[in-house]
Amino acid sequence: MDDKASVGKISVSSDSVSTLNSEDFVLVSRQGDETPSTNNGSDDEKTGLKIVGNGSEQQLQRELEDVLMDPPMEDQGSDRDLGEVRSGGDGEEPVVLEASASSTINPVSVAGLQKPEMSLPVKPSQGDCEDLSPFTPVTDEDSVVFSKLTYLGCASVNAPRSEVEALRMMSILRGQCQISLDVTLSVPNVSEGTVRLLDPQTNTEIANYPIYKILFCVRGHDGTPESDCFAFTESHYNAELFRIHVFRCEIQEAVSRILYSFATAFRRSAKQTPLSATATPQTPDSDIFTFSVSLEIKEDDGKGYFSAVPKDKDRQCFKLRQGIDKKIVIYVQQTTNKELAIERCFGLLLSRGKDVRSGDMHLLDLESMGKSSDGKSYVITGSWNQKSPHFQFVNEETPKDKVLFMTTAVDLVITEVQEPVRFILETKVRVCSPNERLFWPFSKRSSTENFFLKLKQIKQKDRKNNSDTLYEVVCLESESERERRKTTASPSLRLPQSGSQGSMIPSPPEDDEEEDNDEPLLSGSGDVSKECAEKILETWGELLSKWHLNLSVRPKTLSALVRSGVPEALRGEVWQLLAGCHNNDHLVEKYRILITKESPQDSAITRDINRTFPAHDYFKDTGGDGQDSLYKICKAYSVYDEEIGYCQGQSFLAAVLLLHMPEEQAFSVLVKIMFDYGLRELFKQNFEDLHCKFYQLERLMQEYIPDLYNHFLDISLEAHMYASQWFLTLFTAKFPLYMVFHIIDLLLCEGISVIFNVALGLLKTTKDDLLLTDFEGALKFFRVQLPKRYRSEENAKKLMELACNMKISQKKLKKYEKEYHTMREQQAQQEDPIERFERENRRLQEANMRLEQENDDLAHELVTSKIALRKDLDNAEEKADALNKELLMTKQKLIDAEEEKRRLEEESAQLKEMCRRELDKAESEIKKNSSIIGDYKQICSQLSERLEKQQTANKAEIEKIRQKVDDCEHCREFFNKEGRVKVASTAKDGSDEDTDEEKETLKNQLREMELELAQTKLQLVEAECKIQDLEHHLGLALNEVQAAKKTWFNRTISSIKTVTGVQGKETC
Repeated sequence: MDDKASVGKISVSSDSVSTLNSEDFVLVSRQGDETPSTNNGSDDEKTGLKIVGNGSEQQLQRELEDVLMDPPMEDQGSDRDLGEVRSGGDGEEPVVLEASASSTINPVSVAGLQKPEMSLPVKPSQGDCEDLSPFTPVTDEDSVVFSKLTYLGCASVNAPRSEVEALRMMSILRGQCQISLDVTLSVPNVSEGTVRLLDPQTNTEIANYPIYKILFCVRGHDGTPESDCFAFTESHYNAELFRIHVFRCEIQEAVSRILYSFATAFRRSAKQTPLSATATPQTPDSDIFTFSVSLEIKEDDGKGYFSAVPKDKDRQCFKLRQGIDKKIVIYVQQTTNKELAIERCFGLLLSRGKDVRSGDMHLLDLESMGKSSDGKSYVITGSWNQKSPHFQFVNEETPKDKVLFMTTAVDLVITEVQEPVRFILETKVRVCSPNERLFWPFSKRSSTENFFLKLKQIKQKDRKNNSDTLYEVVCLESESERERRKTTASPSLRLPQSGSQGSMIPSPPEDDEEEDNDEPLLSGSGDVSKECAEKILETWGELLSKWHLNLSVRPKTLSALVRSGVPEALRGEVWQLLAGCHNNDHLVEKYRILITKESPQDSAITRDINRTFPAHDYFKDTGGDGQDSLYKICKAYSVYDEEIGYCQGQSFLAAVLLLHMPEEQAFSVLVKIMFDYGLRELFKQNFEDLHCKFYQLERLMQEYIPDLYNHFLDISLEAHMYASQWFLTLFTAKFPLYMVFHIIDLLLCEGISVIFNVALGLLKTTKDDLLLTDFEGALKFFRVQLPKRYRSEENAKKLMELACNMKISQKKLKKYEKEYHTMREQQAQQEDPIERFERENRRLQEANMRLEQENDDLAHELVTSKIALRKDLDNAEEKADALNKELLMTKQKLIDAEEEKRRLEEESAQLKEMCRRELDKAESEIKKNSSIIGDYKQICSQLSERLEKQQTANKAEIEKIRQKVDDCEHCREFFNKEGRVKVASTAKDGSDEDTDEEKETLKNQLREMELELAQTKLQLVEAECKIQDLEHHLGLALNEVQAAKKTWFNRTISSIKTVTGVQGKETC
C-alpha cells in the first residue's frame, strides 16, 4: 500500500487548529465557510489548542501513532541501526519527516509490529546523520521536520482565528503566488518550542515563530484547489498585528500530518530520554525540593523601556503608578535537591486580594520564558492590560493610610513531575499618582518567597516508560505558610490546582456545608475534563469515519455510545452531525445578515446576557468575546423567528453551544433544536404545550414515583413550580456543565422526550429528601441543594445512567397528551359560560386593541411613506430636469466635438501630405548625396589603382636600370649590389670624358625618377585629403538631413499645439 492510500484514513482530520486552553481539544465538523469565534476572553493567548474540522483528533492520533509513538525499549537498539522504511507501493514518494536526536520517534518498530502498511522515512535531524550541512541550526527542543513544502507567502489579517478569513487568504496567495520558495518546516513537540522555516539545501534558518505566538492553523477544504495547502496565523509585533503564512505540500496527504504535529506542540508531554541514554533513574536525596520564587513588577518609564518599580522598606509594599503599562517578571530557582527542569509555563495569573480562589484569578499575556544569563533560574515575563476591568484597582489611587493585597500565580510544567505545579505569591501594593516621584527610601525592587515541594516517586510498575523518573506531588508549602503553621499549630498546605487527584492531600468535604447554604449554584459552574480512555476515542473515531461516508444515515451503534456520553473533545462535531447541520451554508449566510439587523427585544437580550453563565471564564467578562458572541446569537434568533422571538432562557442553551463551536454553527444548531426538536412549541400559544409537558411529567411521577407524587399533592407543589426551567432551558440554567453537556448529547440523539427521563431521574434520586420537605423547603431544595449535588462527575454519571435506563415509551406520552387535551376541553365545557364569554371577550378586546394599534401604526406608516414618496418624487423630478439640461449640454458638446474632429482630420490630412512631400524631398537628397559619395569613392579607387600601377612601373624601371648597371662593366665599378654608388678609394688613371658623361646622364635619370616618385606620393596624399574631405561633407549632409527632419517634426508638433490652444481658448 502506498503512502497516499495509507494516509487516506486520515483525510478527515481536523482542518484548523487554534490556541484555546492548555491541553484542550475541541473538534467540530467543517461546514463550508465557518468562522471560529475568538471565544477566549482573557485566555486568548494562552497556550493550547482548538481544532475546527471534519474529523476526530483521536482517529488522527491513532492513524499517526507509527510516527509519533514511543518505541519499545527492547527494540531501540535494532531500530536505531535501520535507515529508512519505505512502503511497498507503486512508487509514490513518501513525505520525509525528520526528528531531532533527542526524540524517541522510531517508525520502524511500529511499522513492523503494528501497521506494516503505514511507513514513513524518518531520519534524525541531529546527531545520527554524519552528512549534515555545517550550517544546520542547533535546536534545543524535540521537533518533527517536514520537507517538500513550498512557502506561498504571508499577508496581514484582522481576524486571526477566523477560518473563513484564513481560507480566503489561502486562496488569494495560492492564486497570485508567482515566485514560490521551497522550504523545510520544523514543528516542535512541546509548547515552549519554536516553529522554524529552513532552507532545504543548506538547512539554514530562514524564519522562526514561537509556538505561544501561533494562534490558529487551518488546511484547505477537500475538493478545492487549496486541498494541498495549509496555513497558520501568528501575532506579530506584540500582538498588534496578525499575519497568516501559507504553505503548499507536494503530497496532499501530508497536510493532515502537519496539522497533527501542530496539535502535538500544544500538548503537555514530558521530555523523552534520548535513545542512547540507558542510565538508571536517579533517586533524590530527600523528598523535599526547595524553590526560590521572586516577583518583580516593571513599569513603562516613557523611554521605550520597562523599569522595576521600588518597594517601600517600611510597609514592604510595591509602589505602582496609576495608569502606567506594567509587566510581571517571575524568577524561579531551585535551591536544593536533584535539579528538576521546567518545561514550560502555561499560565501567569493575577488577582486583587489574598487567599484568592483559582476561579477569581485572571490570566495575563505571557510574553516570554527562558533561563537567566547565569543559567541558574528561569525568568517568566507577562504583561497585563491596564484597561481590563479585572485590573481596575491599579488605576485607582490608594489612600495614604491603606495598602492593597495582590496575588500572583504561575503554573509550571516540571520535567518528571506528573502534574503541573502552581506557585502563589501574595504581596502588598500601593497605587499612587503617575506624577509622584519615587525617592531612595524605596530601594528593594523584588519580593521573594521560598517554597517547599514534597514529591513521591511513582513505583516502577506504574510508570508509562521505564526510562522516565516520574514523581507525583504530595504537597506544596510556602515558607510563610510553614511559619504560620508552626505558630498556630494548624497545617495550611497549598496544593497544586491541577493534576491527578490521587497525588493531592484530600481536603475536607465541603459539599454538605455548601448544600446548607442558601446561595444557589451559579450557572456555568463545573469543569469538564477533555481526557478520555483511548479505547473510547478509537471507537468514536471509527464511528465518525463511517458516518462521514453517509451523513444521511446514523450509524447503528451511535445511540449506545451517546448514552455513555460523547467525549468532550468531539462534542462540537457530533452535536452538529446529530442536529443535521452538516450542510448548513444557508443558515450561516442567513446568520451573517441577521446580526446586522435590529432586534425589538434588544434590551431583554442585553439584560439576560450578563446573567448567563457568570461562573464561566468565557462569559463572565462584561463586553468580552463570550458575551459579545452570545448577544449576537440571541439577537439573530430573535430576528429569525419573529413569532417567538427571544424568550428568557434561550441564552443558556446558546451559551452551551457556543462553548463547543463557532457562533455561526452554534446559531445553526440552536435553530435546529428550536424547530426540528420542537423546543419552540413550548413557547407558543401562551405556553400551552409547556403545560401539557407538566401534566405528562406528573402522570409519569404518579406511575414511577407514586409516594413523591402524593407528597407533592399534599403540599400543593405543582410541576410548573420547579420544572419550568428544566423544559425551557433544557437543564442548562442551574446544573453543572458536565451534566448539562451529557443531557444535550441525549437530547440531540433521542429527542426532547429525554427531558422526562432526566426529570424522573432527578426526582427519584432525591425522593427521600423531598419527602421530608414542606412547600417552601421543596422549592428551596430544587433551587439550591439539587444542582449542587451533581457538581461531582460521579453523581452526574449515576444520574444519567439511571435516566438512560428508564423506559418511557412515546405511546405513553401520546396517551397522556390526549388526556391533557381532553381534560382541557372538559374544563372549558364545565366552566361558567358567562366567565368563558367574558374571558373570550377580554381576549377579543385585547386582540382588537392590538389590531387597532397595528392599524394606527400602519396608517401612520402609510402617511409617512406617502410623504416620503412625494418628497422622493419631487426630488426625482428635479433630478430629471437637471439630467435633461445636462443631456442638452452634452449633445451640444458632442456636436462641437464632431466639428473639431472633422477639422482635425483635415489638418491631419494636410500634415500627412506635407510629411509625404518632405519625406520625398529628404529621400531625393539622400539619393543625391549617396551618388556623390559613390563618385568620390570611385575616384579614390581609381587614384589608388593608378598609384599602385605607377609604383609597379617605377619598380620595374629601377630593376631594369639595376640590371643594365650590373651588365655594364664600367658601371659595375661605381655601383654595389644594392644599387648604391661606390666611393672610389683611389682614382683610376686614364678615365676619359665619356665615362663622366655617362655618369652624369645616369644621375640625371636618377633625379628624374626620384622627382617623379615624389610627385606620385604627393598625388597620393592629395587623394587621401580629398577622401577625408568627401567623408566630412557626407557627415555634414547626413546631419543636415537629420536636422531637417527634426525641424519639420518640431514645426508640425508646434503647429498642432498652437491650433489646439487657440481652439481651447475659443471654447472657453
